[in-house]
Amino acid sequence: MKGHEYVQELLAEIEKSRNVLFQLDEFLQAVKVNELRTLGKTQSTALIISGILENYYTCLETTFLRIAQFFENNLKPEKWHSELLRKMTLKIDSLREAVLSDKTYSILSELLRFRHFKRYYYELEYDWERLDYLLRKLEQVKPLLEKDLDSFVLFLKRI
Repeated sequence: MKGHEYVQELLAEIEKSRNVLFQLDEFLQAVKVNELRTLGKTQSTALIISGILENYYTCLETTFLRIAQFFENNLKPEKWHSELLRKMTLKIDSLREAVLSDKTYSILSELLRFRHFKRYYYELEYDWERLDYLLRKLEQVKPLLEKDLDSFVLFLKRI
């Protein structure tokens, strides 16, 4: 484990990421009120929504990577994205608390799968049923994630 100044830096990174997540959520809510109501479920609004979902998860994953690096958690190069997410559920005795609950992990796994899909999907037609499902999952995970990150930040402040 690293010194006090590094803990402060990690706390600042987490706070910065949380601010970005908040901004992405505000943007998503504005898109729902404006573009989605005005244009409906079109190809254009699907691209906007899918981009927000991708960015939201990418911001979280970057935070998880910073945490893993801080605590020197090793990641295997193959499937490191899913391994990183899974490792965030682990409480490692004498090292760190779990970052995520199992319930948060389960929902975020859905967003991870979508992010991988979106990164390699070059078509312009999106399944609105799937996007609606992911939007519901995002709404479910936000309070859980908030609670999990609050707990982890308190742990960091104690070390």
